[in-house]
Amino acid sequence: MTIALALATQFAPSILKYLTNSDTAGAVAAQVIDIAKTVTGKGTIGEARAVLELDPAKAVEFQLAVMQNDTDLAKAYLADIQNARARDMALAAAGVKNTRANALAIGAASLVLVTLVIVVWATNMDDFAKATITLICGRALGWVEQVFSFEFGTTRTSAKKDDTINNLTKS
Repeated sequence: MTIALALATQFAPSILKYLTNSDTAGAVAAQVIDIAKTVTGKGTIGEARAVLELDPAKAVEFQLAVMQNDTDLAKAYLADIQNARARDMALAAAGVKNTRANALAIGAASLVLVTLVIVVWATNMDDFAKATITLICGRALGWVEQVFSFEFGTTRTSAKKDDTINNLTKS
């Protein structure tokens, strides 16, 4: 994993987002290592890395192969997001409440409120405890943001993003 991360950082920073996602990191690291070995024709990742560092043409070839792989990973990621939204839309169309999602959203919002109440009204807490609770509040706010981003889109260009998702998943 460390070697794949080093290769990605040096030669293909666009795939770092996949190496830092705990669900896909291992698979992506293995793909990066396989691509490096294939492009360089070497049997070990250490030898492959040495070739990539010394041969600019091989480094460019590696970058191109990773970019093709990045496109495939992006398609899978976008299809996964689209499937999640389609699932929610199908549940709503069938008149079924998404109890799990509702519980997660309510739980995150409740955690924000509870941590704010503790930080504001618990005057006898030391600074470390308040900082820890504030950190927990920030994380819970991140969850609330993710709920809103999922439900309403992340930007004003969400329609364009949805079109891109549909186009990528069709090809």
